[in-house]
Amino acid sequence: MNLEIISEHACFDGIQRFYRHQSSEIGLPMRFSVFIPRQAENGALPALFYLAGLTCTEETFMTKGAAQRYAAEHGMMLIAPDTSPRGAGIEGEDEHWDFGTGAGFYLDATEPGWNKNYRMYSYITKELYAIAETLGAAKDRMGIFGHSMGGHGALVLALKNPQLFKSVSAFAPVAAPVKCPWGQKAFSRYLGNDKTQWEAYDASCLMQTLHNPFPQGILVDQGLKDSFLQEQLYPEVFEAACEQANQPLVLRHHEHYDHGYYFISTFMEDHIRFHAERL
Repeated sequence: MNLEIISEHACFDGIQRFYRHQSSEIGLPMRFSVFIPRQAENGALPALFYLAGLTCTEETFMTKGAAQRYAAEHGMMLIAPDTSPRGAGIEGEDEHWDFGTGAGFYLDATEPGWNKNYRMYSYITKELYAIAETLGAAKDRMGIFGHSMGGHGALVLALKNPQLFKSVSAFAPVAAPVKCPWGQKAFSRYLGNDKTQWEAYDASCLMQTLHNPFPQGILVDQGLKDSFLQEQLYPEVFEAACEQANQPLVLRHHEHYDHGYYFISTFMEDHIRFHAERL
């Protein structure tokens, strides 16, 4: 496995690195970022994957999330992939901010043209997960969280792979993408018009088929001044699905907060602690 270090920076007595590599799952070069705390000197560590939202990159979380301080305190590795393949050369790939480049939706596309490279689900669960182990992550102590499109991704990847991810949380997730414009636009183009295929990547639909998949609970934070709340996010649908599945859920509503990283960084300590207690 040929990992190229693009840059590295001392950070809270640990190391913040940015990597590039040729991805076998994507078929193109991919980038990701990793924070490795000083405790890695003593052996494998719990690790937390973070999936970012629309238009973001592997840098967004590491520069805006204010997570490294808390990860260092808990001896936890942080891993953040890019949000999509880049440079696939597919017609329409760069025409919309909410589809294509920067908007991979953490699924494996099945539609012609997209199915060759847009395989973020397999990239994370197979390739990047294995890379995390080589970098010092403990295989049985990995969790996942994310924001918006990445919150959708974190919930879906965790619900479909509880053997890989032992804890899950989200900030303002797209919790029922089959119901919202972002999800409908992406799913119809990546997965086709058969809506039963969409449900395999919808956290609320998935939860309805399960029974208490995460007994130690799921944490979701949602700002009430989020301009996307009513049209795109549907946390109440996910909450209802959790009730049906007997899944413990802490859904916190925050009166003055919007959809951005000021909101995320405010509650980052809570999420890192949530995962540290479970990993």
